[in-house]
Amino acid sequence: MSFEIKSYIDHQMVKILGGEIELRDDRIKSKWRVDLGPFLLAQYPVTRGLYDAITNNSPLSFDEDLKPVVNISWNDAITFCNLLSQKAGLKECYSISKDGESIICDWESNGFRLPSEAEWQYACKAGTTGYRYGELDKIAWYNENSGGKVHEVGRMEPNAWGLYDMLGNVWEWCWDLYDEQVYGSYRIFRGGSWAEEARGCGASCRRRSHPTLCIDDLGFRLAQSF
Repeated sequence: MSFEIKSYIDHQMVKILGGEIELRDDRIKSKWRVDLGPFLLAQYPVTRGLYDAITNNSPLSFDEDLKPVVNISWNDAITFCNLLSQKAGLKECYSISKDGESIICDWESNGFRLPSEAEWQYACKAGTTGYRYGELDKIAWYNENSGGKVHEVGRMEPNAWGLYDMLGNVWEWCWDLYDEQVYGSYRIFRGGSWAEEARGCGASCRRRSHPTLCIDDLGFRLAQSF
């Protein structure tokens, strides 16, 4: 089973070459640049089919439900990444303390993890310089075209690097803390969703919440170091 899982996921992982990206926090009018090495990012957000197959140890039914999994907390996403790594025969990225309060990421691990905020934005923009990598109605499900619901992954146009649903459909958790001194353990999520207004579906739009938050338009996408 580990070979089948790894083969299924490997087929969806896109190699992103290293580069530089500028991040910003409009709240405090701050900008900073991040240098990135190469990494892998999944073509699609994690689907319900994949999530259920791995967490419920069910038969290999990865493609039975291709809608993004939602109502997933940041903590749930971290746990899933480790479980998927185990089942694929890879080294876990996350070390989690017994009380769950301390989580450390091993960036050298070959297992699955959440993308950093910088990785996510760099991959979303795919070499473009604007707020979006294409015309919104062609690349994203958002409040004006979604019909008030989540949609199967990969139904809109991808960006130039072959990544789908980077904007719209579901928000995606990233690894990073938002502002630990002000917001404590709050983590960042990116990308907009089926319920979001157009202005919220942009490459540099940042949101945050407590790592236990679960809502019906928030999921995640897999990344890997290599």
